[in-house]
Amino acid sequence: MRLFQLLSLLQTSRDWSGADLASRLEVDIRTVRRDIERLRDLGYPVVAAQGRAGYRLGAGAKLPPLLLDDEEAIAVAIGLRTAASGTIAGIEESSLRALAKLEQVLPSRLRHRVQLVHSVTETLPSHGPTVDPDTLTAIATACRDHEILRFDYSSHDGTASVRKTEPHRVVHTGRRWYLVGWDVDRGDWRTYRVDRIQPRIPTGPRFTPREVPELAGYVSRGVSTSAYRYHAKITLGVSASVAAQRVPPTTGVIEALDDDTCLLHTGSNSLDEIIVYVGLFDFPFTIEEPPELVARARELADRFAQASASR
Repeated sequence: MRLFQLLSLLQTSRDWSGADLASRLEVDIRTVRRDIERLRDLGYPVVAAQGRAGYRLGAGAKLPPLLLDDEEAIAVAIGLRTAASGTIAGIEESSLRALAKLEQVLPSRLRHRVQLVHSVTETLPSHGPTVDPDTLTAIATACRDHEILRFDYSSHDGTASVRKTEPHRVVHTGRRWYLVGWDVDRGDWRTYRVDRIQPRIPTGPRFTPREVPELAGYVSRGVSTSAYRYHAKITLGVSASVAAQRVPPTTGVIEALDDDTCLLHTGSNSLDEIIVYVGLFDFPFTIEEPPELVARARELADRFAQASASR
């Protein structure tokens, strides 16, 4: 039990002096040293902290057993179940294997809570594009190390190109993975879909990170408006908070105007798609731009008026 308590303390992100550990465990320092050696014999990489007499849990050559509290174990179990049917290709089987191992050793009280969530949850199969985990890892590594990333990229219309980017962040919207980076050749920030990226290895030289835009709004604009032929601005006759309940950030950006109205920025390659989408909200709305969208809405309104008048 004392070893588990010691391991739990070492798994926190701080350095522990021998005296601090002895005080928390209510033993002497010699006992702490013996317990540290026992943990090392069991495969836990306990290392001496630099610059002071202390200990911390480091990275070893192999993964030792992890000590999780109740809430952490439940979170991991549910996360593994979700990953088994997620958007990253190739990890479904390994996620199920890890989940089986975890559920086998869960106490009955925790297993019951996890199984309760699973018993009432259905995950619809995803038929959209998936992300190669090696691609995701390569991008994340370049982001972490601040290294130029060159990659082959296929745009939404199928155009192939080679991009050179200072990668900043990987953003997950629930359905898609995106890379946000500074496009070196275009001299501007860009959002790229990760499933359309094929990295060229090795990565390039290191770069100094730039001041970046506010990520949530930037990515929302990039994936809901900028990538499309038509960019629409539509005034909605509801508050921004009400509109946000119906409009996901991957579909449009909501801008509050006052307590009762807001402006929707959205986009599509089809004018009809925008009209149908906004019309189904059952909100009062006014199309501000583009002019083509206003004209198409009037044309469809006349058509529906004639259809209803004929009865």
